[in-house]
Amino acid sequence: MSFTLAIVGRPNVGKSTLFNRLVGRKLALVDDRPGVTRDRREGEARLGDLAFRIVDTAGLEEADPASLEGRMRAQTEAAIADADAILFMIDARAGLTPTDRAFAALVRRAGKPTILVANKSEGRGGEAGTMEAFALGLGDPVPFSAEHGEGLSELYDALREALPKQTALAEDDDVEEEVPDPDESGRPKRPIKVAVLGRPNAGKSTLINRLVGEDRLLTGPEAGITRDSISVDMEHKGVKFELFDTAGLRKRARIDDKIEKLSAADGLRAMKFAEVVVLLIDATRPFEEQDLRIADLVEREGRALVIGYNKTDLVPRGGLTAKLREQADHLLPQVKGVPIVALSGLTGHGLDKLLEAIVTAYTRWNKRIATNPLNRFLQEVTDAHPPPAVSGRRVKLRYMTQPKARPPSFVLFCSRPEALPESYLRYLSNGLREAFDLPGVPIRITLREKDNPYAN
Repeated sequence: MSFTLAIVGRPNVGKSTLFNRLVGRKLALVDDRPGVTRDRREGEARLGDLAFRIVDTAGLEEADPASLEGRMRAQTEAAIADADAILFMIDARAGLTPTDRAFAALVRRAGKPTILVANKSEGRGGEAGTMEAFALGLGDPVPFSAEHGEGLSELYDALREALPKQTALAEDDDVEEEVPDPDESGRPKRPIKVAVLGRPNAGKSTLINRLVGEDRLLTGPEAGITRDSISVDMEHKGVKFELFDTAGLRKRARIDDKIEKLSAADGLRAMKFAEVVVLLIDATRPFEEQDLRIADLVEREGRALVIGYNKTDLVPRGGLTAKLREQADHLLPQVKGVPIVALSGLTGHGLDKLLEAIVTAYTRWNKRIATNPLNRFLQEVTDAHPPPAVSGRRVKLRYMTQPKARPPSFVLFCSRPEALPESYLRYLSNGLREAFDLPGVPIRITLREKDNPYAN
């Protein structure tokens, strides 16, 4: 039986470091400065034969509920309420602080099984703080070092003792692993991985909260609240989605803070692992230079793209769609025909259309075209506009095939591939989009020269 474990404690005691060690990957951002983590981050963890879900939380702080710190605390309290057990972490080198004592009382009131972890206890410097932790009244502290992995066996024993029912089944070898129901193709159903990218304060977290129907992500008027790339699961009309909220991406020259650099890198990593990217544009400042940079980056990475025109509740809607379509095709010719959805994450307008556009973009991104239709297309476009002659010699286009999808990639066999101009490749790409219903999808065309049988 699986269970959920929430890691709580004051800022900068090593919660994210422990999260990364139990998950086995560097998912959460880690830095010496306190307060790096803001949102709840969830992951699948393993410790010995125990498999469980673990939640990294923001550091607990006393603050006004309306402030950013207060909203971060509300997210932590929600994680405590949803968890089966709590890992309460202190800094053994710093010893107990009044904040530790105050939040230990909060954890006791939750009534959940609690494991007290004295982190940074390696060496003599942590011995005094570990002994001092007995005063919290949360049971025997587990001496631990998240940085060096010391104390994992003691943590395992503490988990078994705190959750005897949930951990007992881990010893049963006859437990069958749950397998997802297969779809019509016989393959297990997998959620579509969707990364939401955009400039700071474009409304990415608000949009995902509206989609999942709860305040899962931290939001507010301040720009740059989101730091980690947080994944959230949802389902709509039988289709499963894994949504990744990312930090706002500013121009590289304007980023001088280390945490913002890490956040931007984390967002770009989420984009690379996604299948569909929703580029969220602020309707009050549409198609700024940074929006175009992000769209170009998504196209070069080969991901399906959907443009979300957010905050439409703040602008008049007259003639909106036609104007946006004209602007997008002019400014983003490399993804001509990209879907544009007018929406409002605050009011919920247009969210159904956004999810439908994501599914459609994902289907097109996975599309495969048979060789016969491809070569009929090639014959038609070359009859209409033959490739230009270079140095008095024509470039002969022989045939075309599609070796892979995700994104649709084609190989064109021709004579003198180095002489075929980029403008003609764009002509072929746009023709493929129109002929085979691939608007907005990145298209790759590789040129190859067929071997000459008389060369030798």
